[in-house]
Amino acid sequence: MSVSLAIEAKGLFKSFDGKPAVRGIDIAVPEGSIYGILGPNGAGKTTTLRMLLGIIEPDEGRRSLLGHERPLEAAKIVGYLPEERGLYPAMTTREAIAFMGALRGLPLEIGRKRATILLEQNGLRDYVDKPIKSLSKGMAQTIQLFGTIVHQPRLIVLDEPFSGLDPINQGRLEHLIRDEAASGTTVIFSTHVIHHAERLCERIAIIADGQVRFEGLVSEARDRLRPQVRLKTRSADGPWRRALPADTRLIDGFWQFELPAGGIEPLLKALLDGGAGIEELSIERSGLHDAFVAIAGEQAAKQMEAAERAELGEAA
Repeated sequence: MSVSLAIEAKGLFKSFDGKPAVRGIDIAVPEGSIYGILGPNGAGKTTTLRMLLGIIEPDEGRRSLLGHERPLEAAKIVGYLPEERGLYPAMTTREAIAFMGALRGLPLEIGRKRATILLEQNGLRDYVDKPIKSLSKGMAQTIQLFGTIVHQPRLIVLDEPFSGLDPINQGRLEHLIRDEAASGTTVIFSTHVIHHAERLCERIAIIADGQVRFEGLVSEARDRLRPQVRLKTRSADGPWRRALPADTRLIDGFWQFELPAGGIEPLLKALLDGGAGIEELSIERSGLHDAFVAIAGEQAAKQMEAAERAELGEAA
């Protein structure tokens, strides 16, 4: 069964002043999905999104957005939140949201009504007539997000939407993303924070050094690493020790090793027959963070962790 794609890109290349920014990007975003582009700052995420939207042209390659080979033709049915935020400080929240909708062809009066509904549905009734200049950074970003979706687009593109948000506004944004996807809207966002992608996304692209290192289901990325076994035994030694894999480590009283290719059953039999005395046994699937390290490398993961720590300091 074929899957309808909201976005498809093949072989996108882009250089600036002779320096490659992205090299051979391939992406396929199914309609109605939540899709994450994951990678450190400078990996090429923003350049990729801008090419997909038609804001900049690729040097090579092709892309299709909602069936349009020229992405700008679909601009009125796309909501885009760029990494650079900006609102008119003197506008009220309702007017700012309505104004952003008007830029996509939504009549102002309809925009005002929808803005009021969006604010009320998200527990922000008291902010309807507040000027943007009176809002916190996180709240202003939330208002800009509402302006991105007020015209009810078929595709929402968010560039680092969680950047600078406190935990409350991050939770509000995650809730909104899930609601939009549940209504059939496709959502694609870039992020350097792994846990946002792990919680929200069905599919991801991992980008490092301008290249896609992985594209597919989050579960497929995690399956790149075998599950880890944690075992605690009453007996410290015995013939059962020979059944443990060669890479087994003893950490804080637990034997830890990769799940053997043959499964856990042969090992369990050896442990029982050998009198190991099983006190605890768990099989833990690798998280997306470990998969990211395996796919993109330690350096890319460290860059992302450093950026996340810096943002947490700003939002505190």
